Amino acid sequence: MKHLSIKTLSLLSAIILVSCSGNSKTTVAAQETSVNGTLPNPETADKNSVEYMPAFEGQTRIQGVKTATAYNVEVINSDLQKPWGIINLPDGRFLITSKTGHLNIVSADGKTISKVEGLPKVDAKGQGGLLDVALDPDFQNNKMIYWTFSEPVSGGNHTAVAKGKLSADEKRIENPSVIFRATPTYDGDKHYGSRLEFDKDGHLFVSTGERSDLETRPYAQKQDSYLGKILKITKDGKPAPGNPQIAGWKPEIYSTGHRNPQGMAIDVKGQIWDAEMGPRGGDEINLIQPGKNYGWGDVTYGIEYSGKKINNGTTQKAGTEQPVYYWDPSISMSGITFYTGNIEEWKNNMMIGCLSGEKIIRLVIENNKVVGEEWLLTDKNDRIRDVLNGQDGNLYAVSDSGKLYRISKK
Repeated sequence: MKHLSIKTLSLLSAIILVSCSGNSKTTVAAQETSVNGTLPNPETADKNSVEYMPAFEGQTRIQGVKTATAYNVEVINSDLQKPWGIINLPDGRFLITSKTGHLNIVSADGKTISKVEGLPKVDAKGQGGLLDVALDPDFQNNKMIYWTFSEPVSGGNHTAVAKGKLSADEKRIENPSVIFRATPTYDGDKHYGSRLEFDKDGHLFVSTGERSDLETRPYAQKQDSYLGKILKITKDGKPAPGNPQIAGWKPEIYSTGHRNPQGMAIDVKGQIWDAEMGPRGGDEINLIQPGKNYGWGDVTYGIEYSGKKINNGTTQKAGTEQPVYYWDPSISMSGITFYTGNIEEWKNNMMIGCLSGEKIIRLVIENNKVVGEEWLLTDKNDRIRDVLNGQDGNLYAVSDSGKLYRISKK
């Protein structure tokens, strides 16, 4: 038997903890370790479903990668109240949602926060509340903001999309109006989906969850329902031009068969991707194509929380799309972004905020295939709710503990 030699390159320097301007700051030095020239995948835990096999090589537990560039991790604000979505304003400040029902404007250095009120009432139980936010592509001129929220109504709640104008003093939203409601209404508190992304034509992608329960799961496969879908609408909430025209499909539906797509982002090619949580295992990254079915309810690499198989353990099925990548066990991803900033080796990589996984995952993607995975911020032990490719070239993240992180090249 041939024995492979194991080569470990020395660490170039250690991780140094320092304090800067009252902020918590970590400097991560350039470092490199390898086994036979490649790194193992960072996941070491056992799979929930050891008998489930990937559909193709590299669909899960791809080789690990390690950032060679030294970078800083700083907490520039730790007083956010239940943040969920983060975007940049044109001048570099941040607009951050609070699940409790208001927006926060945070200065570029993180030192000051001002509240924006006047939004419709939210149902903040469980996973609900004020969720994602997006700027109108013509925000510089019209000051319009779009957001998603769990709207309380008779009989329960649903994911709703609303828009309104930011007042001149930036303290209120003027003339808020709901432009779309993801019905049917359900009396639950989970799986709202809720990410927003404008495409180059000014149309709005909206993700919706299937509301979690066994009672609502079948709606992910019902095309007369808005649950468990990626939708594409106009600024007025109408079906976007060019949407799939498929018999039995509501005209706003772009793709179907999703579980809880809390991450959605458009890459440099203009392609739309989603990240959605599985149950126990089966968390997925999908490249979204119009008119396609991504299988949830019928197909998954996860199992029930009870340990039972879903649909007799079906992981592949004709007429459904395979995920580009999946995790087992779950990492509970939320917001995602594609990085185009100052760290060259991260360019066009997907950055994924993880909740129960308490980290940011960096995926290297080439030709729409994952070729490398790295885990970042694992020492922070913080649930990362959303990530932002900042317009200043830095990566930002918000966490359930109320922190705003800045990750910058050293």
